[in-house]
Amino acid sequence: MMSVMRIAITGFRGLIGKALAANLRTDGHEIVGISRSREPAAAPSGSSQSIEQTAVWDVAAGTIDAAALEGLDAVVHLAGESIGGRWSARKKAAIMSSRVESTKLLADTVRSLDAKPSVFVSGSAVGFYGNRGEEELTEWSLPGDGFLAEVCKQWERAAVPIPDAGVRLVRIRTGLVVGPGAEAIERMAKITRLGAGGPLGDGRQWWSWISLNDEVRAIRHLIDSDVDGAFNLTAPNPARQRDFQRALSTALRRPSFMPAPQFAIRAALGEMGQALLLDSTRVLPDALTDDGFEFADPDLETALAAAL
Repeated sequence: MMSVMRIAITGFRGLIGKALAANLRTDGHEIVGISRSREPAAAPSGSSQSIEQTAVWDVAAGTIDAAALEGLDAVVHLAGESIGGRWSARKKAAIMSSRVESTKLLADTVRSLDAKPSVFVSGSAVGFYGNRGEEELTEWSLPGDGFLAEVCKQWERAAVPIPDAGVRLVRIRTGLVVGPGAEAIERMAKITRLGAGGPLGDGRQWWSWISLNDEVRAIRHLIDSDVDGAFNLTAPNPARQRDFQRALSTALRRPSFMPAPQFAIRAALGEMGQALLLDSTRVLPDALTDDGFEFADPDLETALAAAL
């Protein structure tokens, strides 16, 4: 019989956190949502109950309800400021601090617990590798340059003290999530439905993606495994942006021939547009598959059809 786990999740109101909580609760596991308030979260899709148990934290003040985290089996840290929108100096500071300071707070708290969790799953992203053109990137590749790479490096570094407390540390570098409710996919779908879909720039840049279903399955796999270190949560078949757009257009049965020039994207969206839409990051999930994980959705066309 499967043992019931008690798992804390930050960012449990977000796309991945909500899906993960629903999946875990379906199997009878107990979820502790770490939040800025005790207001219960709405019932996740597929769950008949809301997440009623919460631990309140205030990252800016450096406080957290540590008593509610005693006796956990796992912590999954997914919270962070959205990277969408123009990157003003204030926005970039919020993106950085929301990830780094929250991870430091959780790391210090976990180290102070009497009954510590056995595993800490800490979020990160494929932005760790920066703009790398045609290079195939695995977990053993060096970090890249640029704002997102620096965010990911500091984000991951903030979790480094956790193993000193005897807690297994897993860092998940997530790619573009394809699933119902994914903001980036919904925005692309809206443009495509209007007949304005097409390549961004020359469309040759690599986009590393993963279905929401496989994102959740991979996190659960890593909780249950005994491995540690960094893991790329991306499908084994990254796609060039033009092929991604073509698959999206096929799923929506709409044309895809309206290119968006690089200069127009940079003018409209600035540094964010360059980093999220035009940079090329060809990431492979070698460590994940080496640990025996099998993707349910390795095919982009199928994943997009399910998402839409």
